[in-house]
Amino acid sequence: MHKTTPKELDKPLLIALLMLIVFGLTMIASAGIAYSRARFGDPYFFFKHQLFYGVVPGLMIMYAVQKINYNFWRKISFPLFIISIIFLIMVFISGFGTKIYGASRWMRLGPFSFQPSEMLKLSIIIYLAAWLEARKEMVKDFYEGLVPFLSVMFVVSFLLIKQPDMGTLGVIIIIAMAIFFSSGARISHLAFIGTTGLVALVLLVKYESYRMSRFLVFLHPEEDPRGVGYQINQALLAIGSGGVFGLGLGHSIQKFNYLPEPVGDSIFAIIAEELGMVGGIFLVSLFVFFAIRGYMIAKNAPDKFSQLTAIGIVSWIIFQAFINIAAISGLIPLTGIPLPFVSYGGTSIIFLLVAVGILLNISKFSKE
Repeated sequence: MHKTTPKELDKPLLIALLMLIVFGLTMIASAGIAYSRARFGDPYFFFKHQLFYGVVPGLMIMYAVQKINYNFWRKISFPLFIISIIFLIMVFISGFGTKIYGASRWMRLGPFSFQPSEMLKLSIIIYLAAWLEARKEMVKDFYEGLVPFLSVMFVVSFLLIKQPDMGTLGVIIIIAMAIFFSSGARISHLAFIGTTGLVALVLLVKYESYRMSRFLVFLHPEEDPRGVGYQINQALLAIGSGGVFGLGLGHSIQKFNYLPEPVGDSIFAIIAEELGMVGGIFLVSLFVFFAIRGYMIAKNAPDKFSQLTAIGIVSWIIFQAFINIAAISGLIPLTGIPLPFVSYGGTSIIFLLVAVGILLNISKFSKE
């Protein structure tokens, strides 16, 4: 028999989360000084904005969400997913969408602006978890399992490629594959998806010049250090300068308008420069601990829906974190995706905290 009455939420996971948030705010305050002063005349603009428009409302929402029974999300999974798709379409409509650096990723609703792709990450986890739970053994069937799954992924992929946002698409595909695998899908079907995805990726890189440039820079970062290779070269310089113990908190040189996006997807390079290998290992250890606790919650989840939802949420956070760190360290091509709980971005942290709120609620119903 499983317990049906709620227990205490997973405190170790909550502590790891709060440590990540405090670490992130500290690094945004340090990394953003020059960039913040140059753009807004206030050295702590990014820190204040992240705190008051991201972390504080995010934690308040997370507190409320962890009190909502996880079964609520099963009931609204389909409408939530459809709303996410509608928002993704609206970024291309004049008056709603905002184009930044040639990409249509932001949407305005009155005084608020946000990235629908961040909402999509959460909604697709909940939708796939509910849909795959309902399919049961039909998940293994080609026409009842694989074809509908590929149809959903095709719609999402098309809209994200149009933005374009390949980094987010990569994260969403990894999340979806993790949920599909955990639901009991056939290995042959997963291999088919992997092969098809690889072929599609090659074509997308080959026929889009900026993607090809990023790939060539990944292979030979030294060939164009002042052009397309500038960001990765400055990032590697920052990481190398930090050594084992770093230059000291606040003592980064690269953040003074040398390294692009010092509070965004490049923030790990500033962490390595100021706190060294020790700081980098500490941050990675926090994510690893978060993953262990998160997957334990999934393992002990009371039913298939909560299990798949937990797997999706933890996979989102962990894979996005390691993709970001690997990209800025030169291990994979640059993706432009943020480091969860650490990089600047109100939309990102709010939806991440909503997801963790759901995960904490699931932890209250863990099996004996």
